[in-house]
Amino acid sequence: MQDKKIFKPRPVSGFPEWLPEVRIVEQQWLDHIRRVFESYGFCSVETPSIEELEVLHAKGEVDKEIYVLERLHKEEGDKEARLALHFDQTVPLARYVAQHWDKLVFPFKRYQMQRVWRGERPQAGRFREFTQCDIDVINNDTLPLHFDAEMPAIIWEVLNGLPGMEKQRIQIRISNRTILINLFEALGFTDIPAALRIIDKKDKISEFDVKAQLKAQAGMTDEHWKLFSNLLLHQRSSLTTSLFVALEQLEGWAAQSDPLIKSKDALLKMRKGVEDLDSVLTQIKNSLPHNSISVDAIVMDLGIVRGLDYY
Repeated sequence: MQDKKIFKPRPVSGFPEWLPEVRIVEQQWLDHIRRVFESYGFCSVETPSIEELEVLHAKGEVDKEIYVLERLHKEEGDKEARLALHFDQTVPLARYVAQHWDKLVFPFKRYQMQRVWRGERPQAGRFREFTQCDIDVINNDTLPLHFDAEMPAIIWEVLNGLPGMEKQRIQIRISNRTILINLFEALGFTDIPAALRIIDKKDKISEFDVKAQLKAQAGMTDEHWKLFSNLLLHQRSSLTTSLFVALEQLEGWAAQSDPLIKSKDALLKMRKGVEDLDSVLTQIKNSLPHNSISVDAIVMDLGIVRGLDYY
């Protein structure tokens, strides 16, 4: 008799497999999310699970996240993998829009709810395979500001209405990176990208470390720190009044040729950023049902400055 090889079933790390009671909840969540997306006029599209490897490389340094696809028995002449599983929906969307540009109606509002795959170390809340529920609006040239208000409203409505989340406190924090970028430029910071990276991790490091790193890496002075430490590190508010007050103070210094202000043009751009943020916050509050939203459900947090170079 031939020896029989016994295979003992075991899970593959980072690739979840739900039992029926969990799968039911997942389906309820996905159905709710889909209803909200469609109620705002988003249409569903689906792209292949795979993309050409050179398309996925458009993001930049993402090799460690990509799962490539190869046939077990390669064709003669095949030397390298040409296809890979997509690690998000943004790169496929960019390819999709570029390929079908002349057939789409703009502004193009689409949603995708598909599996994605990332080759990273599994840990709590982080898997190698998961479902991403994604919405985007794409337009020719410029995008009206009301879409910036619509996105957070959709996020709040999705999270607030998820089955089983009725008693959870949902808060959406909103920022406008142009405010800090132009503030740092007006003050003459030597390395603005470094300053943004430091501010982005302010909730993970101490205030002392934030100050020390800004001084060491971005050229911040003690005078700068006095000017905006409270604005950057402590304020989470539904009002932008204090931003306008701080801006008027800066503009007053610029008018007096104060040496602390290095660029008056940057202050003008900063004012536009504050006005846009104020408009977005106002539109969000006017669009959400006031009988079911708390005062601090939608707040501004200037510390949210994650990089957008990818997009």
